[in-house]
Amino acid sequence: ERNSIWKPMWLIVIGSRRDELSLVDCYQCYRQRYDMEHLFRFGKQRLLMTSYLTPDVHHEENWFKLTLLSYVNLWAARKLAVVLPRDWEQYLKTNKSIKITPSLVQRDFSRIITTLGTFAKFPKRRGFSSGRIKGYKKAPRTRHDVIKKGSKKSTENLKAP
Repeated sequence: ERNSIWKPMWLIVIGSRRDELSLVDCYQCYRQRYDMEHLFRFGKQRLLMTSYLTPDVHHEENWFKLTLLSYVNLWAARKLAVVLPRDWEQYLKTNKSIKITPSLVQRDFSRIITTLGTFAKFPKRRGFSSGRIKGYKKAPRTRHDVIKKGSKKSTENLKAP
């Protein structure tokens, strides 16, 4: 009857090399944004992606990379994970075709690590460090001025003559 079920979707591709992309590539890139949104939500809630607070941008970038590596570890271990439902998750016990989510892999990750083992050696005690030298003063952080909102400009100045 020529009645379409789906509404038309309009996508725009901007850039000097936009002609090199096919419509299928554009659509698949658009679909990947949902995966990215799930990654950031899981990373913020379960992998503590935004919990490391530091004034040093380099340290913050390293922390971000570390959380992304932990997510990659969960993705790589997804085939080794076993569903471990909690007492109130009865639906997970009966459903055999459950999709293993990153949360379920994270829940079972301690068992996976003990099963696989590790190449790392146990740490050895090397004695007690002397700590900071007595009388050492750390340089204070640079203080920056507080930027305050300016007053709104009147609309009379913005109108063209």
